[in-house]
Amino acid sequence: MSKQDQVLQLTPPHELKFRGPFTEVVSSELKLKNPSSKRVLFKVKTTAPKRYCVRPNSGLIEPDTTVTVSVMLQPFDFDQNEKNKHKFMVQTMFAPDGPIDNQDQLWKDAPPESLMDSKLKCLFEPGATDANLIKSQNTLPLNSSASSDEGTLKPVSSRPLQASAAASGESFLGKGEAGEGELRRGFDTSHGMTDEMKRLVDENIRLKDEGVRLRKVAMTDSTSSQISSAPSRSRQMEKAGPLADLPYYAVILVVLILGILVGKFLL
Repeated sequence: MSKQDQVLQLTPPHELKFRGPFTEVVSSELKLKNPSSKRVLFKVKTTAPKRYCVRPNSGLIEPDTTVTVSVMLQPFDFDQNEKNKHKFMVQTMFAPDGPIDNQDQLWKDAPPESLMDSKLKCLFEPGATDANLIKSQNTLPLNSSASSDEGTLKPVSSRPLQASAAASGESFLGKGEAGEGELRRGFDTSHGMTDEMKRLVDENIRLKDEGVRLRKVAMTDSTSSQISSAPSRSRQMEKAGPLADLPYYAVILVVLILGILVGKFLL
């Protein structure tokens, strides 16, 4: 069974035009009108999903209602070799009656014969800045290779790619900050260990100096005590009299001789 004809009326019907300069975001509007008496589900696909942001990229159109879709081309260096390569497709189907909880599931379960689609080409109209770029490109060899993600119709994001890039950049910076934080903590730890080693060395030097000082004080005190004790010993020897210079046994011997002599005299 062949596909149904597109129920929506598209404006413009065949081409989306984007006017440069392409160094900034360029927008083009696509109007989707539902002239039927039924609700219609739609979604937008493109062959270059990384180049565009579409709002809304899917949704529900009530009967006799028009939805304006904004197609935003992200900044890029204009290449005239790919100016007619990008394509869009608006895919639609009639919505079931009643509330819809999950549109994605409806698209997955939809039979192919119930789908309707319309295709549009993208036309780039370069500005003055892009014209200068084209002149420079004409002096270079043509590169006919296309990006691997272009040429196949894919769902397009409703989130600006710049915002996505910023989010990924923030995620990388967070890691970078986490890594920098780890590095900083490691440096602080190393610096703290260096300070601790320096403190221990200083403490060791201080203890050595203190030990030398104490030894000097002890030697000084010992010398002073020896000097002060010398006169007292000489005074004791003077008080002891002439016997003090004799050895102990000689003194005993003298006493015994005196005792014998005195005994004989008395007898």
